[in-house]
Amino acid sequence: MQFSEKFMKQISKIPNNNTHTLDIKGIESTISVTFEDKSLLQKAFIHRSYHNEHPDFMMESNEKLEFLGDSVLSLVTSRYLFNNYPQFQEGDYTDIKAAIVNTQSLCKASKELGLGQYLFLSKGEQENKGRDNSSILADCFEAVLGAVFIEKGLEESSKFVERFLFKDTLDDIISKKLYLPSKNILQEYYQDRFKKLPVYKVLAEKGPEHDKIYEVGVYHENIFLAKGSGKSKKHAEEQAAREALQKLGI
Repeated sequence: MQFSEKFMKQISKIPNNNTHTLDIKGIESTISVTFEDKSLLQKAFIHRSYHNEHPDFMMESNEKLEFLGDSVLSLVTSRYLFNNYPQFQEGDYTDIKAAIVNTQSLCKASKELGLGQYLFLSKGEQENKGRDNSSILADCFEAVLGAVFIEKGLEESSKFVERFLFKDTLDDIISKKLYLPSKNILQEYYQDRFKKLPVYKVLAEKGPEHDKIYEVGVYHENIFLAKGSGKSKKHAEEQAAREALQKLGI
């Protein structure tokens, strides 16, 4: 399918200082998906900030595609875990999904695909390094997934996610138990090595009652390991455990 006349008119309005040449074939080659509706794929790269400077630009932003892609990603991930890791329970699936379907992982996948170079951004977003912004890149990945889903359906969407997001990352997260909270990992380490659990102690409480900050230390046999802070004891303990794991090189 060729570009529509309306689509080409819109593209012609993009100023040269928006950085790049439109390369639909390049995008299709990169993501290994060929679109009949080229404008659908293009829409995945229109950031909402672009409309602030170009109110007459009629092609909508990628926000709705990002919303759809987020839901597709959740379904694809859940089905993949259910089919490939039957040994886990529902709670494990939830933790694993949270570890792989997050802004950091999506941003990394987006960068590896080079999606940022195709984004239509406002001048302000460009100057603020929007093409490297983790949230913008993560949203773009989900928008592209949303476009793939509309164009090709669930099975092709699954292939896209498995190829560009899961790859070796998901197996690594599972084999190294990176989906577990830091507190659980630290607990397992000390239980296996010393047959004892680390102990958490509140070191300080700061601020008013409605907005208190807790500082917590984690210890092994009264030996200080690390400390953390947070708006709840649980969050402070998790941060302390994370710091302890870093010190231990785990």
